[in-house]
Amino acid sequence: MSFYAAVILFLLVMDPLGDIPFFISALKNVPEYRKKKVILRELLIALALLVLFMFQGAKILKMLSISGPSLTIAGGIILLLIAIKMIFPAKGEFMENIVAEEPLIVPLAIPYVSGPSALITVTLVMSREPHRWKEWLLALVFAWVVTGAILIMCTELERVLGERGVIALERLMGMILTTIAVEMTLNGIMAFINQIRPA
Repeated sequence: MSFYAAVILFLLVMDPLGDIPFFISALKNVPEYRKKKVILRELLIALALLVLFMFQGAKILKMLSISGPSLTIAGGIILLLIAIKMIFPAKGEFMENIVAEEPLIVPLAIPYVSGPSALITVTLVMSREPHRWKEWLLALVFAWVVTGAILIMCTELERVLGERGVIALERLMGMILTTIAVEMTLNGIMAFINQIRPA
């Protein structure tokens, strides 16, 4: 995987455009002057969690005796489920986690930005080529900066794009993520076949 492919992958699983309606809903009772500060705080918490999983996730998986092909296949399946959810969301789903007061960690940092798919993706990318950790960390930070820039401007973006524009972009990202998920699953299956094939 190239550096740019990793940036795109991390960006897709963090799904900033898809998170816009979630953030708007969760922050609707937060005073306008506090919104950007709250978003930045939650983004920093999410980044810390993602970095933790990037560097320690493989050790946890090793402790649980989970093989590389298994992780690849599992990651592909999870990404595929997320992608399908992006393309065909449940009606009214983004309204489920509206909070009455200022949110802290849940639901903005977890699971919106650093959800299960993002955590397993950073773990998977690092576990496949750990010697390139500087590239993966830089790719994660770059994707996080783009995600942060989009989410901090979520109110303005919603106004510019409109509801239909946001939905269309989320569907497009879901379609791209579907192809990545299928490719990841096929790579895991091939790796498993090569593992069990007699020399």
